Amino acid sequence: MGLRAFDPGRRGVRALVAVAVLVIVVAAFLAWRARPRVDPVAAPSFEGGAATDEPAVPSPVVSAEVIVAVEGKVQKPGVVHLPAGSRVADALEAAGGAQPGVDVAMLNLARKVVDGELILVGVTPSPGTSLPAAPVGGAAAPGGLVNLNTATLADLDTLPGVGPVLAQRILDARTAQGGFKAVSDLRKVNGIGDARYDQLKDLVTV
Repeated sequence: MGLRAFDPGRRGVRALVAVAVLVIVVAAFLAWRARPRVDPVAAPSFEGGAATDEPAVPSPVVSAEVIVAVEGKVQKPGVVHLPAGSRVADALEAAGGAQPGVDVAMLNLARKVVDGELILVGVTPSPGTSLPAAPVGGAAAPGGLVNLNTATLADLDTLPGVGPVLAQRILDARTAQGGFKAVSDLRKVNGIGDARYDQLKDLVTV
């Protein structure tokens, strides 16, 4: 009975092939483990504007209306409620308008009203009457009068018969006196005589 001849070369080739396959599998596994990974990042919150850890600061509450008193020769004198940003013309209309024959030319109808102010229509305040101060940044007093103690040269220049030169004299007199104590102090200003004073006295206040 014959024996099959032993072929060591064929087994060696198989062993090499098996080792090569194993090396490829291991290399592929290691390459898969070493692949780059992207970790998920939570999206920033943009609630209330830009993302921030600081608490939101509430916006200041702005009043939606102003309350003014309209007195004098109007149809319905009293307190009126107006939307913020209203003007003297709106306050006059809310009070029913001026009485027949009343001249409202002395009122600055385009001026914005200030909460709590008094608007006098067709009358001038009696001596000693205390009126609210003029709004900051303007010389117009309630009722449209020019406040001699806060007016600028440009404000005084709007008065009838008062040009830049006389307006500057009024300012100089105000500085020299430490402010006007009464409207009649205008008589002390060089260039203001009786006729000019009579023209201005109902248009100004202190």
